[in-house]
Amino acid sequence: MQVFRKLVLRVGSLLLIAFSLISCGSSTNSNLSPQQAQAATGGIWSAEIVGGEGTISGFSFITQFTLTDTGSLNVNYFQFLNPESGPDACFPSNGGTEAGTITLSNVNGSTFQVNGTFKFTVQANGNTLTLNGVLTGTATTTNTLTNGSVTGTWSVTGSSNCTDTKGGTFTMTQSTTTTSSSG
Repeated sequence: MQVFRKLVLRVGSLLLIAFSLISCGSSTNSNLSPQQAQAATGGIWSAEIVGGEGTISGFSFITQFTLTDTGSLNVNYFQFLNPESGPDACFPSNGGTEAGTITLSNVNGSTFQVNGTFKFTVQANGNTLTLNGVLTGTATTTNTLTNGSVTGTWSVTGSSNCTDTKGGTFTMTQSTTTTSSSG
């Protein structure tokens, strides 16, 4: 009986230690919500835009933004990498007025892979550049998005020399410098 009692105590102790390690020692959070991951989306992004003709082509840019609690972007910085010049320029080098939204629809709690929709507009001189795409990336345990990427399509509407509803495709990538958002 004494041996059986010692065995039960040892097995019980080992089970208690194992459960403690499983619940406390894990570095992942399987309960990561879309809202937590969405709050992490932000930082510096560069966009390469392909397609278009003449003045309606080459709208590549860099931007920095944070994501608000409502899913809208708070754009802190925007700059076209190849700005147009002259009286027929569709957009100034600083873009004009930028706005956008990100809605994350799926967060994998074990791998932290996230995806969702991305919408971004640049408005100036009566013209609007519109980008629509799919965002993918990885949310970290510190609520920061890393390896962010967006692929999608773009179009421009507005003045006669700045309209291209066919547009083309774009890719946006997040820099390795990441930021947490401010709500």
